[in-house]
Amino acid sequence: MRLIRNKRIAYGWLILTLLIAVLTLRLAWVQLVMKHQRVPGSRHTMVEASLIQRERGIVLDSGRGHFTDRNGKPLTGKLIWAAVLFPAGEKELKSSHNQLVKLARILGTNKDHLIQTWGKLKEPELWHGDNSLIPRSLTKDQIVQIQELDLPKLKVLPYEQRYGNRQSGMQWLGFVSGQRKESLFFDDDPEVNGTSGLEKTMDSLIRGEGPTIVYFPVNSTNEVIQDIKPMVKAPDNRYYPLRVSTTIDIDIQQGIEAITEKAGMKEGAVVVLDARNADIVAMVSRPFYNPEQIHPKDGQWENRGLKAATPGSIFKLVTAAAILENGLSSESEHFHCDGEYGKFGMSCWKKGGHGTIDLREGFAESCNVVFATLAERLSAHQMAEAASALGFGQTVGWKSRQFLGLRPFAPLDHEEKGTVFSNSVDTSDAGVRVQTGIGQRDAAVSPLQAANAMVTLLHGGVKTKPRILQQIRYANGQLLQDTDPLKERIAGRGISRETSSILLEWMEDVVEEGTGSSLKNRKWTLAGKSGTAQVTIKGRARNNQWFVGYGPVEKPRYAVAVLVENRSPISSNQATDIFGQVSDFLASVESASGSA
Repeated sequence: MRLIRNKRIAYGWLILTLLIAVLTLRLAWVQLVMKHQRVPGSRHTMVEASLIQRERGIVLDSGRGHFTDRNGKPLTGKLIWAAVLFPAGEKELKSSHNQLVKLARILGTNKDHLIQTWGKLKEPELWHGDNSLIPRSLTKDQIVQIQELDLPKLKVLPYEQRYGNRQSGMQWLGFVSGQRKESLFFDDDPEVNGTSGLEKTMDSLIRGEGPTIVYFPVNSTNEVIQDIKPMVKAPDNRYYPLRVSTTIDIDIQQGIEAITEKAGMKEGAVVVLDARNADIVAMVSRPFYNPEQIHPKDGQWENRGLKAATPGSIFKLVTAAAILENGLSSESEHFHCDGEYGKFGMSCWKKGGHGTIDLREGFAESCNVVFATLAERLSAHQMAEAASALGFGQTVGWKSRQFLGLRPFAPLDHEEKGTVFSNSVDTSDAGVRVQTGIGQRDAAVSPLQAANAMVTLLHGGVKTKPRILQQIRYANGQLLQDTDPLKERIAGRGISRETSSILLEWMEDVVEEGTGSSLKNRKWTLAGKSGTAQVTIKGRARNNQWFVGYGPVEKPRYAVAVLVENRSPISSNQATDIFGQVSDFLASVESASGSA
């Protein structure tokens, strides 16, 4: 009996010893090996996870790559100093009455609102101010004043604000979503995604290696342990995030934004291209948007520089090009305009008509009767071919079949093709061709396409591809990828050098003696084409007003397209006036830089 009991005790000790050995081996495995492995379903190792459970973090920088203009000036990423509030009960806060009164004054709010906001916090939070969605920037004086208050649950930290909190017409830049997540719990992943513009098309390239986060140690009651210094965790990679250099000149961009604002322009766009290579120097879209406060239903984030609109008489460039290329008229041919075409409900914009005029005069005066006559002579194929040669009815922005692993790659987000004829119309109907020939019916052109057509003509009919990306560099400044300007001449289907030269001369006439004569006394000698398109918006008759052109005529430097949408039918052409102001501004910029 005693022998059996001793055996049982021995077996028990043996089993217990084995269990302890297994547990010891398991703990050794965890401590020596698994502590450096990621926790399943997490991006952290065991060591990091154990620390983070005792920490609360604030995201100071998303780690996303940045954009600059063509001169290296930053378009994103501004370092500010912001106040960080750590959780504190209302009773605790009210005991610091005098300090909170001073703090509220420094932060530009009232004491009661500050206590109410602060008292509800469960996690650290950057101070945004009243009704603001982004952290409030502090001045040097405010920082000193806050530090003098010596409040233990208030810190001042550097914070990277991706955009300035301002309205702008830079919808081509776009915006990101997810950037508002500043406080971190265990295993939080502050996702930031490009939602529109370059932020969207470049998203996979500029995501970076992760955010920069400052972690504060906390105790079991979630209070910051003052005796332990906070820890900053940031990616350690000298190559990332990438830096993207654009073709935009931010000084010109903002100067034109100011011109449109002063002019009271409500809807439309202004596009400025470098006449030498079609690079996009500025693209202003109205209404303005604030990338820090996006309201998707408002549509303000849409880039109207890339959206197709009814072109009106600027489309007469297409009709004129088709006529000249196919030898269906000459500058010496005369037409008679009495104000009415006599069919298709067509009339001229000038009451009483232009009388007897030749083709060149008809272009300068934008005579509808002349161009209705010409459009009847053209086949739909001839008109569509000329439109294509000028870049209409297709996307014109620079693109690549393969770019740093992206297939295909088109940096301009939501660029519209526009239309010449819709698929549902009978193009054998002369009325369809006549209406299209003067830029009505289904014809649709974007401001980018219109400006690019100017550059194409200035290059003798060689079709150009506007760039917005110049180059991409690693974080250490090393070049990763250039984007070269693109041009193409389609054999047998382009605009000839001779036709291009004629159209450029005719556009000089528009300013010298035609519908653009109000531009004669500007700083530069200018050339271009005006346009007024009749549209219907919410059941009301409205106008799209256009002016596209270039300057200076002697040595073209910039091509400009101005579209002002939703204007009263009885209003003057605001686009022409804005074109003049933009041209004067560009002349001043060139003069100041010494390159004019």
